[in-house]
Amino acid sequence: MTATTSEARTDLPDSLSTQAQAQPSGRGPGARRLGDAFSPIGRSRHRSTLLVGLAAFILLLALWSAVSYSGMVDPLFLPTPSDTLLAGVTIFQSGFGSDIGITVFRVMGGFLIASIIGIPLGVLVGTYAPVSSFLEPVFSFVRYMPASAFIPLFILWIGIDETEKIAIIILGSLPQIVLMVASNIRNVPMSLVEASYTLGTNRGNVLWKVIVPKASPDILDTLRIVLGWAWTYVIVAEIVGASSGIGYSILQSQRSMAVDQIFVAILTLGLIGLIVDNLLVLANHTAFKWNNVRESE
Repeated sequence: MTATTSEARTDLPDSLSTQAQAQPSGRGPGARRLGDAFSPIGRSRHRSTLLVGLAAFILLLALWSAVSYSGMVDPLFLPTPSDTLLAGVTIFQSGFGSDIGITVFRVMGGFLIASIIGIPLGVLVGTYAPVSSFLEPVFSFVRYMPASAFIPLFILWIGIDETEKIAIIILGSLPQIVLMVASNIRNVPMSLVEASYTLGTNRGNVLWKVIVPKASPDILDTLRIVLGWAWTYVIVAEIVGASSGIGYSILQSQRSMAVDQIFVAILTLGLIGLIVDNLLVLANHTAFKWNNVRESE
């Protein structure tokens, strides 16, 4: 009886067999997709990702509205969303756009200089052991020094003009870029390098035609992460010593107890960061399509 049943199962048509494997009992396609998304390193559809992200922002807005409109917190300390929107209109009419522009200039200027210096150094540190032995301890040492601690010293050395803010961003970003790019280079599979040597590639070509191209998507992702830190450095620098910029605007609003304007400045920073972050992710996916591991459905 058991043998007969086994034979009957073996003789099932291929289409039915495949269908039975693809759709387990009691689980529809939607349930399977949800289960896959919650598995480690799971994947989800692009549209689902957008909807879930939007739901998170709606939830935060609902929580903010519930706490502020209900009077649980004094409006002096937590403005309502509508009051914050009105404050945003007011400060943009008063020239807040120019503060945004100067802050973006400082961040991108300092970050660009740090990237131009840091990426080649990171490639050398990650590729050549003698260079790593010489430079990596120094950058590891500097990395643990908070950039904000150098602000008073840089004000004494440089002053409070644009050079001081850009120098703070370079100091904070450069060690991170060098060490993280070196890590990206070291993550290139050794089997890929060995295969290149087997095919007759020389050392220079292995570096520039194998290692660097393979690590390029990760390097761009590293720059995306460090750019977020650069925004922190510039805001601190503007709060301590500046006469313009978003950080300066936050300080002026704090002195006049205009908490709604502080909220506008903070939300503006978050919005700019979200836009830049998504643009860099898009650039990574566009420039390195071969490296895309997430399926767009």
